[in-house]
Amino acid sequence: MPSLFDPIEVGAIHTTNRVFMAPLTRGRGTRAHVPTPLMVEYYAQRADAGLIISEATGISREGLGWPYAPGLWLQEQVEAWKPVTAAVHAKGGKIIAQIWHMGRMVHSSVTGLQPVSCSPTKAPEDLHTYEGKQPPELARELTKDDIARILNDYENAARNAIVAGFDGVQIHAANGYLIDEFLRDGTNHRTDEYGGSPENRIRFLREVTERVIATIGADKTAVRLSPNGDTQGCIDSHPEQVFVPAAKMLNDLDIAFLELREPGPNGTFGKTDQPKLHGPIREVFKKPLVLNQDYTREEAMETVASGVADAIAFGRPFIANPDLVQKLEKNLPLLKDDIKTWYSQGAEGYTDYPMAETDLASR
Repeated sequence: MPSLFDPIEVGAIHTTNRVFMAPLTRGRGTRAHVPTPLMVEYYAQRADAGLIISEATGISREGLGWPYAPGLWLQEQVEAWKPVTAAVHAKGGKIIAQIWHMGRMVHSSVTGLQPVSCSPTKAPEDLHTYEGKQPPELARELTKDDIARILNDYENAARNAIVAGFDGVQIHAANGYLIDEFLRDGTNHRTDEYGGSPENRIRFLREVTERVIATIGADKTAVRLSPNGDTQGCIDSHPEQVFVPAAKMLNDLDIAFLELREPGPNGTFGKTDQPKLHGPIREVFKKPLVLNQDYTREEAMETVASGVADAIAFGRPFIANPDLVQKLEKNLPLLKDDIKTWYSQGAEGYTDYPMAETDLASR
């Protein structure tokens, strides 16, 4: 019976435990989307995670609309990521880059470009910009030439990730961003081979994954999906009909692992009454399956021990508890994070949370 604290092989990556660090947007890059030295310390502090999945990292200027988030399309960005990955590796950790195109969830004041999506729709809520939140803009429908260009952007970002020292990449296909917009019939209104049937709506995800695999190998390629519920206004009338076949397709492509973000009705960051789909997905996806969202220590341990999932990705607990693995293993109390510092640019609420020994000594 596997334990949350047992090692596991996920593709080419050997992890020392099954407590993964979920991607967490923290906004500590530069305005040019270049990683900063502060990020080196932040990730190194959390190197005890079985695997760190980096914050969502842009594949292009067009696709990155989050202020101060990092990218992977410029050589300057690649060079600035190298100290981050080196610091994690120096402490015995593993780290992969989550590569990201935000689709309609960007504002032109950040990118200088009109947002794009599979179909001409608007994001449901105001968007983060350098001038505060602003109303969404109508996305331009992608042409087939645009899609070909974006596939090249994914290839470039994946190659850059390996050059930067990452152990692999995770394709961000969740949370209402570009790939997720293609997957769901609430946002995908196309009538060509990228729209209509579930098979057609899966096509873009398949092409992105195939391109990344051809660039860095299937054993270094992972995918994140968010199959249940309304994700940033990105809805589907029958999620099981698209996400289960999508998982089967990813299994057949032999990716390293699949992560599912699955909020519930009482979630602390996103809520939905839509049923979780990890059960039927588990039936078709035979590679390592990672689950995420609001797991307690006990729930995580039981989920792994029962074989429902192979690892659990923790997000918010890693913000205030850089030594989360140790705290979970020893059943130590967890510190709470401060939401006011999630996206600020300084060390406060980022690298200044104490480790367990420091925390206990102060009691």
